[in-house]
Amino acid sequence: MSAASERVRLITSDFEVLRLHYAFTLRHWLANARANRAQIVAMFDERFFRMWEFYLAGGVVGFERGSMCNFQAQYVRDREAVPITRDYMAEAEARYRQDA
Repeated sequence: MSAASERVRLITSDFEVLRLHYAFTLRHWLANARANRAQIVAMFDERFFRMWEFYLAGGVVGFERGSMCNFQAQYVRDREAVPITRDYMAEAEARYRQDA
């Protein structure tokens, strides 16, 4: 990732390793899928639902047990584009939650 971004003159301004975070997301998706099983089966079929359920459950296990990980990278072209701390992210998230 670094070599590719350097070639196009991008600067890594933030990099986060999402170890367990995605397991939480997948658990919610799995619960929603199970709660809406009838609609999913009607749209596709039972075989699709079972594969989707297996995929989501497998992802949960992979992320919780450490064999899978997501990375989130933020790139900028100008070193002054974002503040040097992550405070602005929490402030923006708080504003989004108020507007929801």
